Amino acid sequence: MTEWFRRKTDKIKTFDKRDTERGQWQKCPSCSEVLYYKTLENNNFICTVCNHHFRISSKNYFKLLFDSDENIEIGKEIYSIDHLNFEGIKKYSDQIEAAKIKTKLSDAITVKYGKINNVDTVICVMDFSFIGGSMGSVVGEKIFRAIDHANSNKLPLFIITSSGGARMQEGVYSLMQLAKISTKLAQFSENGGLYIVLLTDPSTGGITASFGMQGDIILAEPNALIGFAGARVIKQTIGEDLPEGFQTSEFLLEKGFIDHIINRNELKETLCNLYSSFGYLNKVSDNE
Repeated sequence: MTEWFRRKTDKIKTFDKRDTERGQWQKCPSCSEVLYYKTLENNNFICTVCNHHFRISSKNYFKLLFDSDENIEIGKEIYSIDHLNFEGIKKYSDQIEAAKIKTKLSDAITVKYGKINNVDTVICVMDFSFIGGSMGSVVGEKIFRAIDHANSNKLPLFIITSSGGARMQEGVYSLMQLAKISTKLAQFSENGGLYIVLLTDPSTGGITASFGMQGDIILAEPNALIGFAGARVIKQTIGEDLPEGFQTSEFLLEKGFIDHIINRNELKETLCNLYSSFGYLNKVSDNE
């Protein structure tokens, strides 16, 4: 009987629910469109209807940007330690182990260097899926080493942020990273280094008080949440109503806090254009 009601035209196809694998479809949180996962993946996880940029992993960003898989990881051997024997709802040491298993990452940031359009580049990518992309001593140390490598080899530095702020389970060790990274970036700048940052959703807390807003060029993905404190905290502090969407990348672009909003599909091309403007493509040609 059910076959009488199944559509068989070329343009309209139906299927049984049992024929679909779990996770093949994804609902867009912005427009509620149901998207086929493979289509979404092929479009770098950007909604084909409303242009909403889904959060993606560091692995996806590296795949998007590097010319090949022939790149080298910096600081792979560094792991977080529970210096304070912190215990909340969960032990901090247990949180770390659970995050490692869940994400298959060593911490909330991965640093690699490789080629983007044949230009050697150091890339740091934060990953929100690892304890909210929080910045602890390992994140600070990895970025520190990334800056060192870029500085020593005269390479551009590119950092992609995605974080809820400092990792308070590490107390002052976490807060120290802001000054540590900022000081190293100042040295990098004095030596003529090029630092580009991409703010993704969300980029909040300590990173916006430090390296997130210290780039020579500050890019952001569309409609990314960017800010230091949450809207509720700010409203309670100043006792005033806040402008609608005041922590979106679009609002910050209008106010001059960021330089450009970039579609993820155009990111690699945009970086190449910037490298050309700052003479890095010419350096490659001279070496060759």
